Amino acid sequence: MTTETKNGDGRTTGRGIGLAAMRGLVLALVCLPGAVLCFCLSLVSIALIPIGVGIVTTPYVLTGVRAFANHRRVLAAEWGGVRIPPAYRPLPEDANPWARTFGMLRDPATWRDLRWLPVDMTAGFVTALLPAVLLLYPLEGFALAIGLWRVFPDGYWYGFVPVTGQASAFGAAALGLVLLFLAHFLTPRLLGLNFRLTRAVLGGNRRELAERVRVLTETRRDAVDASAAELRRIERDLHDGAQARLVAVGMDLGTIEALLDKDPAQAKELIAQTRKSSVEALSELRELVRGIHPPVLAERGLGDAVRALALRLPVVTEVSVDLPGRAQAPVESAAYFAVSEVLTNAVKHSGADRIWIDLHRVDGMLRATVTDNGKGGAVIGAGSGLAGVERRLGTFDGVLAVSSPAGGPTMVTMEIPCA
Repeated sequence: MTTETKNGDGRTTGRGIGLAAMRGLVLALVCLPGAVLCFCLSLVSIALIPIGVGIVTTPYVLTGVRAFANHRRVLAAEWGGVRIPPAYRPLPEDANPWARTFGMLRDPATWRDLRWLPVDMTAGFVTALLPAVLLLYPLEGFALAIGLWRVFPDGYWYGFVPVTGQASAFGAAALGLVLLFLAHFLTPRLLGLNFRLTRAVLGGNRRELAERVRVLTETRRDAVDASAAELRRIERDLHDGAQARLVAVGMDLGTIEALLDKDPAQAKELIAQTRKSSVEALSELRELVRGIHPPVLAERGLGDAVRALALRLPVVTEVSVDLPGRAQAPVESAAYFAVSEVLTNAVKHSGADRIWIDLHRVDGMLRATVTDNGKGGAVIGAGSGLAGVERRLGTFDGVLAVSSPAGGPTMVTMEIPCA
């Protein structure tokens, strides 16, 4: 929705002017106290971090600032047609107060919010209030012209017009008429200026956009490399496994054909061996298909696919699933193979005898958590299986968080944006 209502020939109507003035007045009277409150609380809370109090309070205060800024983003989109997408870095849900505080303070979007608050309480307040002033202030000039000036025996200033009598009161009315004429053109534009000012401060800068492009370039390159490696693996498995067995089956069938008349007993033995080879080749093909895209994932979704994965593990595994509906197929596939890789690492390296898997969706994010009671010490680094998981998730703007102190337990949390 825009701030202007136009008729057929493109002129702004009185309804659009009145609506813009009303919305500007609401912004000025309601959002100014909010900006002042958020700014003061933020300064006090951040100042108290060195003595420890701010460690506890700052995440809550900054969360409130983000909610206030997001509310203004919604108003800018609905009232002014100005889109201001949020760009906050995600934080693990189970992060402690220390990690949440400094994670939020390291986020450039947090400092954009804090810079925006003083701008909003000054220039933002003025640009929000002016549309209402331009529309309402002329009414005072008209009231003076019809006799209100008599209430002020010592005179009255209306703008730059000193009102001391009826003639000067008409001058005030003329000034009010000029202001009303200006309001016809400026009122919606001033409210739009408020929203554009908000976008200029809350929107990302070129440096952050360049960083975003760099990250997307890296994740795209990782995705291409991963796809190429996956194709080489499939080709190798087909060549060394199922293809070799099928070639052997063909050779055995040729031998059987030659022995049927000469040595039926040996031909019978070869038939049994050939049957066994065909069963093994079929099993290898099924495993290969499961490695590309498990049928249970396509047919029954991520929750059942992970449950089936857990049943094949040699470790006692509990699975908790809370997924309303299904995500996009690529997201489900990425989550499935990420969980599969983490489980493989846990079984091979952690020494755990129990694993817990939790799948749920929160705030538009698909979150998978794998916890084991092993020896801990897992890290994300070169040569680590977790580094491959991080690259896989990065292709979808996903994140990987690992908590694995020496002695355990290990908790690996994966998040992927999903609809």
